[in-house]
Formats: sequence, structure tokens, C-alpha cells
Amino acid sequence: MIGERGVRRLGLTFALLAALAWLFPYAWMVLTSLKTPQELINAPTALPGALRLTAYAEVFRALPVGRYLALTTVMALSIAALQIAIALPAAYALAKLDFPRRGAAFALLLAALLIPAELRFVPIFTLFSSLGLVNTLPALVLPFAVSAFGTFLLRQALLSVPDALIEAARLDGASELHIVYRLLPPILAPALTAFFLVSFVHHWNDYFWPLVMTVDDRGRSASRCCVSRAPASAGTSSWPATPCSACRRWPCSP
Repeated sequence: MIGERGVRRLGLTFALLAALAWLFPYAWMVLTSLKTPQELINAPTALPGALRLTAYAEVFRALPVGRYLALTTVMALSIAALQIAIALPAAYALAKLDFPRRGAAFALLLAALLIPAELRFVPIFTLFSSLGLVNTLPALVLPFAVSAFGTFLLRQALLSVPDALIEAARLDGASELHIVYRLLPPILAPALTAFFLVSFVHHWNDYFWPLVMTVDDRGRSASRCCVSRAPASAGTSSWPATPCSACRRWPCSP
């Protein structure tokens, strides 16, 4: 029989193989970007003969990559920060406060999870257009400031926090805001970290909303730029520039 150590080694082996299988496409994309067009045509499965950064230089000359990455980073970080700042007190109220119709409020929260973002884009676009915010950073951030999923996730995590801990904090004179933003975050660190990563990766890779809310390169995100530029890159003689520009994107979430 396989002992506990053997089971652990077997699990680590499978985890390592899964990680290598997940990383292989990205490693192959990077290696392809280092090849010359001739190497890519003559031996597409071979390793590059030398480490050439010509394709990267071509992409940086053709596109303002730094601006796209900076804008996308600020956008994704702002959305994740706002979602956590709003979801945390909302989840605290649903999990630990006793108020009328709390069950109905939680049912509305679950119903909000069933409404796709694409269903709301027409009225939101009309609103932001009337305010003159199209093609601006607030138009990319504010529609996602409230997250029903984040509120639900943190509410479920808060159910495991003992009520006695919160009551003790109140007896010590802590306000509700102090409890929400000072006492609970260290306790909910795993849930907050998971939600932050899910939110950041999702909005980094988001293509639909930047497509709707931006009209030129000033407000485009990295994913919007990569997709819009891909056909033009594929039609040129520099094929390695296409995976090179794709490398600017964050790995897609599962």
C-alpha cells in the first residue's frame, strides 16, 4: 500500500504536470516571438536559433504598449479595490446584522448574479454618454464598482466568523466601520485575496466593455488593443510580432 508520504508525492507529481501543461502554451508563445519569420516558416516546431528581440522592438515602435499596460493596470486595480471596499460592508450587513427583510435582500443579491453585464450595457452606455464620460477611465471603472459575486463570497466567509469576536470588539468601543475595515480584513484575508485575484484577472482580460466604452487608442485597454491589432499584424511579414503583442495580455482565467 502507498503510505501518506507516497500519496503526497503522487499528488505533487500530478500538480507539477498540470502546471507544466498549463504553462506550455505561454512558453511556446514566447519562444515563437523570439524567432525570425524565416525560422517560423521553415521550422515552426524548432527552438529559436538565437534570442532575438526584434519582434518586441517592432511592437513597441508600432504601439504605445506602455500606455495600454498602465491604463489596464489602473483600471483593473481600481475596480478590484472599489469592489472590495463596497462588498465588505454589504456582506457584513447580510451576515452579522439583524434588520428587517434581510432574507429578501439576500435573495435580491442572488438574483443579481443571474443578470449578465451585457444586458445592462445599453442603458449604462446611454447614461455615460449623456454625462460625457465615454472614452474615459471612470466609464471603464464605475459600472463594475459593485459586485454581487464579491458580496456573496464575502458574506459566506463572514458566516464562519464567531459573533462573540464582533461583540467583544463592540464592548471595547469599536465602531462598525472599525470592525468592517480594521478587524475583519485580516480574518478574511484568504477570501479577500481570492476575490481580488478573480476580479483583477477578469477585468484585465475584459474585451467587451472597453470595446463598448472606448472609441480610440486613448482609452483602450491591453486586451482591446491586442485583438484590434491582431489582424493587421497577421497580414504582415513579421509573424513573430503577433505572439509578441499577445504576450502583453495576462494569462486567461479558467
